Amino acid sequence: MRWTATKPISLSKRQFLVGLAASGAVLNTSASLAFANSLPFSEAEDLQLFASALRTPTGGYGIAVFSEDGEILYQIPLPDRGHAIAYDSKHMRLLSFARRPENFAVLADLTGKREPIVFTSPADRHFYGHGVFSKDSRLAFAPENDFKNARGVIGIYDVSGEQPVRIGEFESYGVGPHDLLLSPDGSHLVVANGGIQTHPDNGREKLNLASMKPSVAFIDIATGDLLAQHTLEAGLHQLSLRHMSFDGNGDVWVGGQFQGPKDTTPPLMVHLGRDKAATLLDMPDGVSEGLGNYVGSVEMNRHGDVIAASCPRGGKILYWDVERRSFIGFQQVTDGCGLAPLDVGSFAISDGNGAIRYGDASYEVTEIISQNAGISWDNHLTALGILSKT
Repeated sequence: MRWTATKPISLSKRQFLVGLAASGAVLNTSASLAFANSLPFSEAEDLQLFASALRTPTGGYGIAVFSEDGEILYQIPLPDRGHAIAYDSKHMRLLSFARRPENFAVLADLTGKREPIVFTSPADRHFYGHGVFSKDSRLAFAPENDFKNARGVIGIYDVSGEQPVRIGEFESYGVGPHDLLLSPDGSHLVVANGGIQTHPDNGREKLNLASMKPSVAFIDIATGDLLAQHTLEAGLHQLSLRHMSFDGNGDVWVGGQFQGPKDTTPPLMVHLGRDKAATLLDMPDGVSEGLGNYVGSVEMNRHGDVIAASCPRGGKILYWDVERRSFIGFQQVTDGCGLAPLDVGSFAISDGNGAIRYGDASYEVTEIISQNAGISWDNHLTALGILSKT
């Protein structure tokens, strides 16, 4: 393990507001502070909460926490566009990571006891937008790009003290690590190495499309040792493996983003396990041809028997039966990407037009829960669980 430290940046309310004004964002800060200071709610019914990054009506960026009926309860600004959010239920903290090639992350305390803290990756690293807390909430792990050496790493951050501190890193055992899962027992990480080489000097340009080698790696959380790794057949080396979810059996479902010829429509969903080879999942030709070769998010329902995958470029939400590994059907959702379990069998779906929807594999259409005019939800949605009034 390579040990390094990163200096965090603590922002006061005033500094946040200054940054907010500079970004042109308009957030209801009085409501935000009232929300934070009143946790847990003393006069409200039990609420199921979600979090997402968003773009504001004036073009700024932030994080929002909202209830199951779509009411935004808490917001803080971000320095730039966010991506995914990790949640620490033990201490009620959110950790939001910047979309590549940016290098900031924001740790926010929903109890209101501490101000949000912005910290950064080292100068020769940047985040890929995802991360997880350790099971004991002491550490956070984040996929990063060691762009000078064209390799992926998993940055390790101690978030147990007053300030987050980077204490080391693991190999990701691939290039372009993106999504990251923590095993249910907390013993290992699952990393989707997208296989795409990038460098901040080239923005979001993809530098190695001819030699990509995507993989999913299982890594021991205590040692950083590689426990297992799965790759795709050579003919699919341009299927970048990006977003993942466990199912109720503990297996992993992965969504891909194909970087090859646009007139080719390979399978975009993969099923695997630590000791199970990667298996490509088929879907009807009439569906696969309209997906833009792009899966934006993957999630299971609370029962663990249905997997949903969003395809925002194709305007579809796809559903699979876990036990049969078979395609169930799809629903049309324009620019729908964020997914999170809503109840035992259904999903909350967020889109780029500010809507939150109810999605269920047994229905042909989704139901709009709320519409927040002028905002745009980012790619991912995180379920925070139920906040009780007691």
